[in-house]
Amino acid sequence: MKQSLMFIPTLRDMPKDAEIASHKILLKGGYVKQHAAGVYTYLPLAYKVIKKIEKIVREELDAIGCSELLMPTLQSKDLWVESGRWDGYGKELMRMKDRHDRDFCLGPTHEEVVTAVVRDSVNSYKKLPVALYQIQTKFRDEFRPRFGLMRGREFIMKDLYTFSTSREDLNTWYLKVRQAYINIFTRLGLKFGIVSANSGQIGGKESEEFMVLCDIGEDTICFSDGSDFACNSELMDLKEGDPSPDGKGTIHLAKGIEVGHIFKLGTKYSEPMNLMFIDVDNTKKPVVMGCYGIGISRLIMAILEQHNTDLKVLWPETVAPFKVHVIPMDKVGSDGYNIANDIYEELKKKYEVLIDDRSESAGVKFNDADLIGIKYRIIVGRRAKEGIVEVKNMETLETKEMSIDEVKGMVF
Repeated sequence: MKQSLMFIPTLRDMPKDAEIASHKILLKGGYVKQHAAGVYTYLPLAYKVIKKIEKIVREELDAIGCSELLMPTLQSKDLWVESGRWDGYGKELMRMKDRHDRDFCLGPTHEEVVTAVVRDSVNSYKKLPVALYQIQTKFRDEFRPRFGLMRGREFIMKDLYTFSTSREDLNTWYLKVRQAYINIFTRLGLKFGIVSANSGQIGGKESEEFMVLCDIGEDTICFSDGSDFACNSELMDLKEGDPSPDGKGTIHLAKGIEVGHIFKLGTKYSEPMNLMFIDVDNTKKPVVMGCYGIGISRLIMAILEQHNTDLKVLWPETVAPFKVHVIPMDKVGSDGYNIANDIYEELKKKYEVLIDDRSESAGVKFNDADLIGIKYRIIVGRRAKEGIVEVKNMETLETKEMSIDEVKGMVF
């Protein structure tokens, strides 16, 4: 991709309303554009990262037998009345009326809709279990949107729902999804922890959160230094140095960003919404459900918080917008630029490559490259006429001078 043709509106000055590193990078680096409080346009760079995050999520969920669907954002009040959440959800639920004065909401989550989908098709144990997921825009009328994509009113989320004949089967699916989440966040290059959590508006008796460890996190994690005990501070009033509730070790506190949450819903939705099945013994029973969410757009900020140094970005290779960044020092039409373009044309046969073909100074090009955050950087400078270019690994900061032919055949 030629950088002159890719819409990356970088800013020269630091945005005044950005408080944390990831928000500053997203605005200054031309990743997102704010439309309203808590509402953003994902520009091409951010959207490329989002698509790669989604690809990893799909691969891991498909591998355990989940099926993808897409449900409506606009949801009827009737379903929410059935579940009992229309009056109980609170002001975060974005409500509206159509021209016929019928009530709807913009979905913050999809338990009601997916329950209605399954109850119209599944009535026997022979058709269970079922695991359905989607990746979709959600809406929550947050009182105080903040930190860019960290807490927005419109955001991208992956939500998965499992339907089982028994709690034993639910437990099996819960552990399968839990491991899939571990795989996902590991592939995204994140340092994270798993903690017991409050189920909140979603409901159910048991849930766990996946927390990315980060100083700017809105949640406080309590964990033991002598066992696997860990929980969100919402569950227990624990202080630094307290004995661990499991009797093993001492409590420590850390900040975290919630990027995933998994729930054992049980029959919270199936009973009031009459999602029943006929079991092997010919008795009618409520389907046992699980719910599993990942904040896709929030993950961009979580990754950036752990993968920047003084606002210089280094995306994990699994989600980086490009594999290689070719930066010619000479202008378009020069011998040096032509050499850079030849390298670009050869490498793009095998990799996603970005070439900075803009008529900008070296300083501007390198500053923008630091915000784009590609691991491998090929600098075509003054020795290009001698057949020598620089290859820099931005992770190790190792720079090598290599021949043009060596670079063209390089394996990254």
